[in-house]
Amino acid sequence: MPRFAANLSFLYAEHAFLDRFAAAARDGFRGVEFLFPYDWPTLDVTRRVESEGLSVVLFNAPCGDWAGGERGLACLPGREAEFRDGVERALAYATALRCPRVHVMAGLAPAGVERQRLQAVYVENLQWAAARAAAAGLALTVEPINPRDMPGYFLNRQDDAHEVVALVGAPNLGVQMDLYHCQIVEGDVSTRLQRHLPTGRVTHLQIAGVPERHEPDSGELHYPHLFELVDRLDYAGWIGCEYRPRRGAVPNGTTQGLGWLRRLQGQGT
Repeated sequence: MPRFAANLSFLYAEHAFLDRFAAAARDGFRGVEFLFPYDWPTLDVTRRVESEGLSVVLFNAPCGDWAGGERGLACLPGREAEFRDGVERALAYATALRCPRVHVMAGLAPAGVERQRLQAVYVENLQWAAARAAAAGLALTVEPINPRDMPGYFLNRQDDAHEVVALVGAPNLGVQMDLYHCQIVEGDVSTRLQRHLPTGRVTHLQIAGVPERHEPDSGELHYPHLFELVDRLDYAGWIGCEYRPRRGAVPNGTTQGLGWLRRLQGQGT
């Protein structure tokens, strides 16, 4: 059965961030991921992780002015120095938290700049970042994101992500395949899993129901089939639960919505 990691930026919103680690552990998660840890000292996060016996499996490198709408720097001409500073900060956090990989967001494509120019900057930045990550014994990912949730994002399609990884040519750079984004942009998710998982380039999966981005127990995707397929394809990585509980931030809202996981684990409803 796949290994599931709770995304603490989406789940357990009724708790303060540092209290979400304990909530995830109580529900049986052994892995966690999140968007950004940088508002908290590494020691504070590490204490929560270690006290609950959890593994941090993924988080994002700094993405510029997130509150102001920026969604990454990797493809942006003229922002290379800021990008490198952010990668160094992310690698320091990943080392402290013993997190094996960091997601590097591409950014929103600037108006009036040719895609070829953005691609060249993107590849060059990723080559530098992958070399720095390799020196630290860490890996990186890139993720196609659907343009409905993130209009203007540079990377939207699975084949484009795999092309970028091939162009960068670094063994520690992989694709983060979010089945929610994949279904919205391309569909045919089973075929895409069968195409891409055997390559070994997909190093992290994420899930959510489509179209509302709630629990993976309703909507267009039949996740029990997809989980069986992932197992048959011998995927050994984590699956991040990056969805918004339909009950919202009410007490125990996330826990009440985990029936899909309990059923998968043979624990009933």
